[in-house]
Amino acid sequence: MDQGDTDNVHFPHRHLLGIEGLLPEEISILLDRSESYVDQNRRADKTTPLLHGRTIINLFFEDSTRTRTSFELAGKRLGGDMINMSVATSSVKKGETLTDTAMTLNAMHPDVLVVRHPDSGAVKLLSEKVNCAVINGGDGSHEHPTQALLDALTIRRRRGTLSGLLVAICGDITHSRVARSNIYLLNTMGARVRLIAPKTLIPPEAERLGVEVFHDMETGIKDCDIVMMLRLQRERMSGNFLPSIREYFHFFGLDYEKLANAKDDALIMHPGPMNRGVEIDTDVADDVGRSVIREQVEMGVAVRMAVLELLALNPDNGGNA
Repeated sequence: MDQGDTDNVHFPHRHLLGIEGLLPEEISILLDRSESYVDQNRRADKTTPLLHGRTIINLFFEDSTRTRTSFELAGKRLGGDMINMSVATSSVKKGETLTDTAMTLNAMHPDVLVVRHPDSGAVKLLSEKVNCAVINGGDGSHEHPTQALLDALTIRRRRGTLSGLLVAICGDITHSRVARSNIYLLNTMGARVRLIAPKTLIPPEAERLGVEVFHDMETGIKDCDIVMMLRLQRERMSGNFLPSIREYFHFFGLDYEKLANAKDDALIMHPGPMNRGVEIDTDVADDVGRSVIREQVEMGVAVRMAVLELLALNPDNGGNA
């Protein structure tokens, strides 16, 4: 893929902080660009010098193996200089504020910052203090835009479209930035969204997000095209959200008995990491005919390559698109 390929593609935003507010055509630009990287990533020679000389910093204030590694791989395959900053051993742990960190990073002149932070809104704050492009790698329970994009790409490649599909998102909705980003994206692209969870794991503002809410798996996933399971984020739970893990799996874990209510060819998704036997049965997770969980991981690298390219080469960020 050469530089000329990017001349006609322009993503009209300096940053990618969330899906909320993006237009359908802007989401399509990101998905179409991602599509072009899927084949490249399956070739023996996976690299291109597109971002040669550009510096991308992974700044993760929360642990993440999948997202951080995926962005690192994406940056390297584009020929960029990738730096992983370990916040656990950095000055932030010594009391440095987010603004101090931004000033320090600015002095290094990076082209793109990929940021994950436990506090909702922290990534947006950082984007206002730095001169480079910022990508939200997940902030609190707010948004995780590249996860929603890779989920959308996975679905679109299997179904040809997102419009008109019935998608069930099941599990810990309250603490899930993945759910929020997916709701925004799927609604924008013309899909219908159902949320399925115990009442304790449905956020109070759910109804305002343009979704249907169910507290029963069998009814909720009836006739669905896509069943997306979410991880129980027990690290974010304070108080009694669940009676017991065994009881949770009995009522809300995805097994073949519950899946029988969805369409016969319904796809099974999970953003990972999975708690097998908690939110999803092992046999269902590994069902080669229905599960696209491994495909989601593959699409993640392609999506992050597209996002890095479009932001790093965006003329608004000083790039040469």
